[in-house]
Amino acid sequence: MASVSYHISSLLEKMTSTDKDFRFMATNDLMMELQKDSIKLDEDSEKKVVKMLLKLLEDKNGEVQNLAVKCLGPLVGKVKEYQVETIVDTLCTNMLSDKEQLRDISSIGLKTVISELPPASTGSTMTANVCKKITAQLTGAIGKQEDVSVQLEALDILSDMLSRLGGTLYSFHSSILNCLLPQLTSPRLAVRKRAIIALGHLVLTCSGNIFSELTEHLLAELKRNESTSTTRTYIQCVAGISRQAGHRIGEHLEKIIPLIVQYCNVEDDELREYCFQAFESFVRRCPKEIDPHIPSVMGLCLRYITFDPNYNYDNEEEEEEEMMETENGEDEEQESDDEYSDDDDISWKVRRSAAKCLEAIVSSRHDLLQDFYKTLSPVLISRFKEREENVKADIFSTYISLLKQTLPIQSWLHASDASGKDDIPLTMLQNQVPNIVRALHKQLKEKSIKSRQGCFSLLTELANVLPGCLADHIPALVPGIVFSLADKSSSSNMRIDTLSFLHVLLCNHQPEVFHPHIKSLLPPVVTCIGDPFYKITSEALLVTQQLVKVIRPLDKSCTFDAKPYVKDLFHGTLKRLKAADIDQEVKEHAISCMGQIIYSLGDHLSTDLQPTLKIFLERLKNEITRLTTVKALTLIASSPLKIDLRPILGEGFPILASFLRKNQRALKLSTLTALDILVKNYSDSLKPAMIESVLTELPALITENDMHVSQVAIVFLTTLAKVYPSCISKISSSVLSEIFQLVHSPLLQGGALNAIIDFFQALVLTKTATMGYSELMKQLTAPIYSSGSAGASVTLHKQAYYSVAKCVAALSSACPKEAPAIVNQFIQDVKNPKSSSAVKVLAFLSLAEMGRTMNLSAQRELKTVILEAFTSPSEEVKSAASYALGNISVGNLKEYLPFMLKEIGSQPKRQYLLLHSLKEVISSSPADGLKPYVEDIWALLFKHCECTEEGTRNVVAECLGKLTLVNPSELLPRLKKQLSSGSPHARSTVVTAIKFTIADQPQPIDALLKGCIGDFLKTLQDPDLNVRRVALAMFNSAAHNKPSLIRDLLNAVLPSLYNETKVRRELIREVEMGPFKHTVDDGLDVRKAAFECMYTLLESCLDRLDIYEYLNHVEDGLKDHYDIRMLTFIMLARLSTLCPNAVLQRLERLIEPLRATCSTKVKAGSVKQEFEKQDELKRSAMRAVAALLTIPEVEKSPAMAEFSSQIRSNPEMASLFESIQKDSASLPTSESMDMS
Repeated sequence: MASVSYHISSLLEKMTSTDKDFRFMATNDLMMELQKDSIKLDEDSEKKVVKMLLKLLEDKNGEVQNLAVKCLGPLVGKVKEYQVETIVDTLCTNMLSDKEQLRDISSIGLKTVISELPPASTGSTMTANVCKKITAQLTGAIGKQEDVSVQLEALDILSDMLSRLGGTLYSFHSSILNCLLPQLTSPRLAVRKRAIIALGHLVLTCSGNIFSELTEHLLAELKRNESTSTTRTYIQCVAGISRQAGHRIGEHLEKIIPLIVQYCNVEDDELREYCFQAFESFVRRCPKEIDPHIPSVMGLCLRYITFDPNYNYDNEEEEEEEMMETENGEDEEQESDDEYSDDDDISWKVRRSAAKCLEAIVSSRHDLLQDFYKTLSPVLISRFKEREENVKADIFSTYISLLKQTLPIQSWLHASDASGKDDIPLTMLQNQVPNIVRALHKQLKEKSIKSRQGCFSLLTELANVLPGCLADHIPALVPGIVFSLADKSSSSNMRIDTLSFLHVLLCNHQPEVFHPHIKSLLPPVVTCIGDPFYKITSEALLVTQQLVKVIRPLDKSCTFDAKPYVKDLFHGTLKRLKAADIDQEVKEHAISCMGQIIYSLGDHLSTDLQPTLKIFLERLKNEITRLTTVKALTLIASSPLKIDLRPILGEGFPILASFLRKNQRALKLSTLTALDILVKNYSDSLKPAMIESVLTELPALITENDMHVSQVAIVFLTTLAKVYPSCISKISSSVLSEIFQLVHSPLLQGGALNAIIDFFQALVLTKTATMGYSELMKQLTAPIYSSGSAGASVTLHKQAYYSVAKCVAALSSACPKEAPAIVNQFIQDVKNPKSSSAVKVLAFLSLAEMGRTMNLSAQRELKTVILEAFTSPSEEVKSAASYALGNISVGNLKEYLPFMLKEIGSQPKRQYLLLHSLKEVISSSPADGLKPYVEDIWALLFKHCECTEEGTRNVVAECLGKLTLVNPSELLPRLKKQLSSGSPHARSTVVTAIKFTIADQPQPIDALLKGCIGDFLKTLQDPDLNVRRVALAMFNSAAHNKPSLIRDLLNAVLPSLYNETKVRRELIREVEMGPFKHTVDDGLDVRKAAFECMYTLLESCLDRLDIYEYLNHVEDGLKDHYDIRMLTFIMLARLSTLCPNAVLQRLERLIEPLRATCSTKVKAGSVKQEFEKQDELKRSAMRAVAALLTIPEVEKSPAMAEFSSQIRSNPEMASLFESIQKDSASLPTSESMDMS
């Protein structure tokens, strides 16, 4: 301690030296000291340091002054509060001094101090006190000062403070407001501008009353309209406030907008510009409130985007005639033309702000697309001729926004909507393409690089939105493309943009349309391959690769002669392929491009082919390029031109084999695909030794840790088994033991299982002795047969039984001679009372898989055996038997289906199992096979649809739904008729049946369903609780799998849905359990289902929801039962990313329930489950908080700031929050909340 104060006092002494260098170095050393964390100052040193630094601020030498100011920052955290106040007082006084330099340095000092003050959330009182000191002085300075520069500085510092610590100054807000408002009429525009900025920061944290006071003032002033200049300022102020705190200005828009609309008609270009800027910020920040005004705002924008009174566009085309008429309307003020020069013309600012406002409307109102194409698109196209470059850039960017909005959504969710109304904007766009090209193609040759780039980015977007739409216009575009590629003055970015447009164009159009232009397109592209700038080269190689496909499309016959171009293409690419010292991306693109050239044009390369393949071999050995090369070789090997690869196979095959050992997954997968193609197409050139080198690598790849790699490896093995049966026998044992491990794994399913089945079938057909049918069977079923014997520890997962059964069936279908014997064996297994239930389950499942494809009617005992199993004590055996009966019936409907229906009718005890069998039959049989039986099945199912057992009713419903798919036009109306049935059970069955007719793939029933799903959704208002619950489940399924069915019904359905989210007191009852009373809420399941529907709608129909109404119900859910709170927390997190603005507006109300959840305490004597439940709830709530914190500008909300400081100050909450942030480290939430 002593040494520090001694060191510091020696520095202070040097600071009084007359030599400025001494003073400078001493201040610098002090700075170093203060930046150390460990430094502690005693009171005396504090006083001296502060005093000294304040003195140095008035030093004659500028550099010393600068350093002294920098020292203030670190000093703030190291000295006591009253010292900080001394610093601030002195600085404020200096601000008012007459010396300009001192004033400047003091204002920098104040800014430094403010930026170093600890944020209010850390709970220190210093910040609040210091801020109050500064604020009082600043408001005084702003109000009284005659000197403008002092005012400007003071406003600047105030803005800084409000933006960083606005909440701390709560008590000063009204005095700050009173001090700022008069500044809006200051004679100096700079003062007004800074006052607006300061007000913008103030509205983020001020109370509702102050906000209203401010808006009232602005409205009154706007109505008074003293002078145009002040009106401009007030409109700028409204826009500024809306940009900063848009969600708050929403309720005042009704009064504001008519005023601004009226000012748009005043002849003052700057005023108009500010009006449009205000509109733009309203559109972006208050989407709901601006909605009724959109048509009038859009009308104004369209009128003023063509506003160019001082320029006569020559009427070169007819379409511009109409434009001139609208302009003539505003020509009255042109008498004074003689004293008007071009420099005064600021009408471009009006056009630009109108274009920006239109862009905001287009990007936020997807629902108005058709109107946009009717009214807005033609006007924008006609304005592509704009003379001001900046305005033109904005018009282009507005049109690009429009195209982006039109982009069809490529996802399974909307696949079924494609035929619907989404096409209308696309058709309208298609009709406007000729006008777009006519407006742009001349500009592609203009000098201005900026406008050419704009044209290309617009055309690129157009080609992406409507592939093929430019096919008829290629002749108009090619000269422009060639011009930009060959033009010496083009910047590199210009060339890159042109090439990337050309690439999109080549990918999205038919090859034939380019053939007439190859001659002019190819040379400049090849020149670009040789360009010294790597980005141009790599883009040019991509284009070349696409051009090669265009010149000679191998998938169809084509008359175009590619021969003359091969040489240029090949040598241009070869030069880049050979170079070793170029950019990684260029290397990769050169390899892929050359691969494409050999694939498509290999027969034209004659002697050049082999040396090039040798280069590929070199690239294979290089770690950086090997993956790309493997992909290129895969392409070449699959070429229909049968390229001769023999010279490189000998050396290449072992290299490929070694890649299978590498720890790079993508490389393994690509190598397996390459080997597969090589074995298929080049089997005569491969030596057994080469293949064995690969085979030894395979067993290690087959493991349940990576199913996809295993699948690709097994597909390759299957190819080998077909092409080289002899090789397989050598390695069979090691590979097979891995494959059997996989078959018995619970994770096996789908593609990997099918690959194994194919492999087994190929293997049996190779006729190798060691791996015959019986041997494979034995290995497959061994674990199950042995599991019955004493002490066997192998217990297989249920999934493994299904996998084994599928493999057994596949082997039997490959060796039909062996099948009857194995069927017999399975039947004996089931009859044998000593068989374990595992063996019986396997037997039934295998019979099921075999019966589906073979006719097992020869087995007389089968029916009795199955029916006996229905009485087995083991649930597994029962369900396997029911599965077997269903699948065996699929293989032989004629014999089994009538028998099954008879049994269902006569055996009430076995009904449930028999109905499950029937479900299998309906799901797996082809529709025409079922047709003759539909009536009988239908009648039988309707007998059981009122069963009291819910489980049985669900199976009946599934059968009904799947059966309806067989003949929808006849059966769907019958289901609809049942809706009016008296019994609630029957109604719930019918509604659940509809749920099973909705699938995520397009189906013939869709059109019919769309017509009548509204009637089924009416059951959301059914008096019976259970019917409402299943109706919600059906609605949820539709919203998830086929949103197109319900999108247009949402207006009618949402009120009923929201109605179900309310807690119903009459459904809550008390149950006495011995001495305890326990409340049961019968309405909980229905509420849960309703909230699940709401969540699903967020993903699929967000654009159709009134998000504010939606948030009201989310807010209620946040206070509901445990299960529902968990759901609404997830919804809240999703909402913060989907519609942050709406959430911001409701923040105060949403935070309260979150805070309540996070700070609940569990009663001391509670059971462990209660603790776990609360813990899970808190975690979930914290996740929602973390998501809210990712919303931009959320930290400016006082409620949020207070809550986050509460989290920081409470150790339990803080540690929970930190752990949540660690979990979601993959999401960018961490920087939004510093845990200082």
